Amino acid sequence: MSKRRTSDLSQLSARLGHDFAEPSLLKLALTHASARPDSKPNEDNERLEFLGDRVLGLAIAELLTTRFAEESEGVLARWFNHLVRTETCAEIGQSWNLGDFIIMSGGEAGSGGRAKKTILANACEAVLGAIFADGGYEVARRVIHRDWEPYLGELEEAAPDAKSVLQEWAQGRQLPLPRYLEIAREGPDHAPRFTTEVQVEGVAPERGEGANKRQAEQAAAFAMLVREGVWRPPAND
Repeated sequence: MSKRRTSDLSQLSARLGHDFAEPSLLKLALTHASARPDSKPNEDNERLEFLGDRVLGLAIAELLTTRFAEESEGVLARWFNHLVRTETCAEIGQSWNLGDFIIMSGGEAGSGGRAKKTILANACEAVLGAIFADGGYEVARRVIHRDWEPYLGELEEAAPDAKSVLQEWAQGRQLPLPRYLEIAREGPDHAPRFTTEVQVEGVAPERGEGANKRQAEQAAAFAMLVREGVWRPPAND
């Protein structure tokens, strides 16, 4: 790592509000799969992203149940999905200027990788995983509550996501909750394509595709909602 890059990461640490005892964790959180050495399969941010996703989920669930004690589980689930979705995490990543720090291949950078929502969202979660691994849950929780707090004001206007609507639809018909199965993962590690099937007992399954598991699950849920007449398909321009 160059001295300039080290200085940059110090600036990022200051923006995050956490001084890393192990700066290598932050560097790893910013290493995209396209820059991973072939001889080191775990030298990218995917494992930290996995960890950060769980830390984010716990902290957001805690924030919502504490702040909105009178709301139902269904409403909280819809708001939860809005706060942890790719678009929100990408916006947080942009507010941290993560695009300036992500380590990626020249090809990925040349194709606009530093501005891609999926890459920014994944890096955001990986950074949260690094903060948790370095400083513990309370430190990560503080960062999450601070930076996701501004989004609480828009929750009542947030459009319900497909997975939440499908769950409510199934519950309203006294059906088991939807199950999501990963059918396929194709493409290179740095640009995968997922296919997911959603199953509801007594209803024909549907499949969806996306750049990550969340997108594929949302696409599958959306397809089932459209087929069952719950949602209308988007109008063609």
